[in-house]
Amino acid sequence: MTTDNFPEGAKTDFSEDMSYGDYLHLERVLNAQELRSTDHNEMLFIIQHQTSELWIKLMLHELRAATAAIAADQLGSAFKMLARVSRILEQLVHAWDVLATLTPSEYSNMRPHLGSSSGFQSYQYREVEFMLGNKNRSMLRTHRDSPLALQKLEAALTAPSLYDEALNLLERRGFALDRGTLDYTNPHEPRAEVEAAWLAIYRQPEKYWDLYQLAEELIDLEDTFRQWRFRHVTTVERIIGFKHGTGGTAGVSYLRKMLDVVLFPEVWKVRTDL
Repeated sequence: MTTDNFPEGAKTDFSEDMSYGDYLHLERVLNAQELRSTDHNEMLFIIQHQTSELWIKLMLHELRAATAAIAADQLGSAFKMLARVSRILEQLVHAWDVLATLTPSEYSNMRPHLGSSSGFQSYQYREVEFMLGNKNRSMLRTHRDSPLALQKLEAALTAPSLYDEALNLLERRGFALDRGTLDYTNPHEPRAEVEAAWLAIYRQPEKYWDLYQLAEELIDLEDTFRQWRFRHVTTVERIIGFKHGTGGTAGVSYLRKMLDVVLFPEVWKVRTDL
């Protein structure tokens, strides 16, 4: 005797209605993994990077909205979005654990099929860097053969970064930062008056509660971003050692330099000054 445990009332006819697969375009998503080898591990490598790009797409969606919210003095909304970005970064940090199951021998078998493709060429990742203030016009060269990517990156390069808008907000709140007319294509350079403003906020958090919370959201974001960078370089070293990357970069030695990048320097310096 068999028992039918099919959920009562569950819809089974989608001839005229949208299904789960229809809504998510699952046929397109699940058939986007085109293997270039017969190696078993290539599926892991492709899905690892495709899912990371999807998370980065969501991160950009939230960063754009958070930056706009700060510019509009809507800090409550910005806090929610920035917290979500930090949680996305946590997902990306843990994703390296899956790729780290790939051994050097397994990767060596698959590597010839990657050609010159490299995560260094991810325009979405570069856009995140620009939006967080780590701007470098020379990075546009990698994307000159992709008009859409180049257009997006040029827009992010010339627009105020998340931290720029945070500092613009401090000026609107009366802090004398004397930033003048800025060229937003340049990375932020630490300044004493910016440090003094954050120090005043941390010394009187009750008076500047929303700005104090903004500073802590920035720290949360950069904290998880640093963890993501560290897991990246560690995973790469674990798999390929100090070989050059497939895209021609120096690999681990280049990634280690990126560990020294500080996105919101004055907010970190406050920890020493207090």
